[in-house]
Amino acid sequence: MNDKQKTIYGMRAKIIKALAHPARLLIIDELAKQPLCVCDIREHIGTDLSTVSKHLSVLKNVGIVKDERRGVQIFYSLRCPCVSSFITCAEQVLEITTGEQVRALAQKRPQRK
Repeated sequence: MNDKQKTIYGMRAKIIKALAHPARLLIIDELAKQPLCVCDIREHIGTDLSTVSKHLSVLKNVGIVKDERRGVQIFYSLRCPCVSSFITCAEQVLEITTGEQVRALAQKRPQRK
């Protein structure tokens, strides 16, 4: 791997790491529906404002969300809505994996007579 490839893969890894938290995935799902202010996002997550701000900062730093001041409030939206496609893909992998795990467990279960 050359230096340019290392840089590109490193940047990709940072984006994927930013997605690797349940609260941030929820934020992305909610922002896919509509832009939201921090107070609305806080209600969806059910945590304090500083925690929500930290999650939004992580997402903003890698370019997933953007913010816009509207009066005294700041609204967040997805900068790149295609990130929802990645989450949909992850859900499909989960469905396949879960189905395979269920089938494997069913095959391992002793047959009742």
